Amino acid sequence: MSGARDKRAGPGARVICFDVGGVLVRIHRSWPDVCRAVGLEARGSWTSEAHRHAYQTLMDLFGTGQISEQEWSERLSIALGGSYTPAELARIHRGWTRGEYPGIGALIDELHARDLETACLSNTTHTHWVRLLHADGDRPLPGAPQFPGVRRLRHHFASHLLGLAKPDPAIFRAFEAATGHAGAAILFFDDLAPNVTAARELGWQAELIDPWQAEGQETGTVPQLRRHLTRHGVI
Repeated sequence: MSGARDKRAGPGARVICFDVGGVLVRIHRSWPDVCRAVGLEARGSWTSEAHRHAYQTLMDLFGTGQISEQEWSERLSIALGGSYTPAELARIHRGWTRGEYPGIGALIDELHARDLETACLSNTTHTHWVRLLHADGDRPLPGAPQFPGVRRLRHHFASHLLGLAKPDPAIFRAFEAATGHAGAAILFFDDLAPNVTAARELGWQAELIDPWQAEGQETGTVPQLRRHLTRHGVI
């Protein structure tokens, strides 16, 4: 098995850290898709650079906890020329997540059985975080959790709580400070290349997951995760 290991990998990975959307959880991959999912049509100039810039600028503020969902939706509605009401934009935002990829919970349980620490490091918002952890702070939500595997991770880190977002090196340093692990002791999975590059530049072991490859497959992202975990000598 040792001959199959990735050349960057060392034997010392103690924390397995995952991005959430596109790695553990299915998300809609386009604006028209999420609009259809919540019963709306894609209105206005959603393909324009102005739309993308307005959305990303305000999402950066929302995703680092600087503005609330209400302020985000109100300001975005104005920026998009009223193509969507604030209430519609809130529906769209809440509709991005689709559910866990199959087998994620079992994989996380297997890592725990091997005495490994697990964590997530996600660019997200309070709105999504409440659903992901099935709790609003210390208050659990009623009913069954939609993302049980994510909840079973030992550590949960999010951009809106840290006030930082990937690929800023500061968010990776904050993770290290909070967990007491650094560099090659961390094996990280993300679906965005800039985030993987940033992690590697800080000495983390990091691998890119392709959610497009997982679409339409009953096994989702788990085969990709298992291949990387095997090459890194973790499983």
